[in-house]
Amino acid sequence: MYANMQTKQLDVNGKMVLTCSEGYIVNRDEWSEDFVRAQAAAENLDLTDEVWDVVWFLREFYETHGAQAEVRKIAKHFKTAWGEERGNSTYLHKIFPFGGPQKQGNRLAGLMRTKGEH
Repeated sequence: MYANMQTKQLDVNGKMVLTCSEGYIVNRDEWSEDFVRAQAAAENLDLTDEVWDVVWFLREFYETHGAQAEVRKIAKHFKTAWGEERGNSTYLHKIFPFGGPQKQGNRLAGLMRTKGEH
């Protein structure tokens, strides 16, 4: 998947976890909540309850459907969960300022880059 891409190491509680140069985990089996904390720190992202909600949703969606959730499906889910004011693409991009829920959220959730992402 990331064979031609340069990798880097992320220190996750003293264990070095490989990510691609953009921060996506190379081996999904190495994902943990501590990975989320380390990656969020590397990206200077505050891990709010909302961020955790999205991370868990993305992981569950992937496990159920075998693919990453599209932004509109993420927004639809959180519109129901959080209400109109926060359950929308604008708000999701506010809490994930470095690529939105589909890029930054997937990185934290230990998922792959989405197709077509450059």
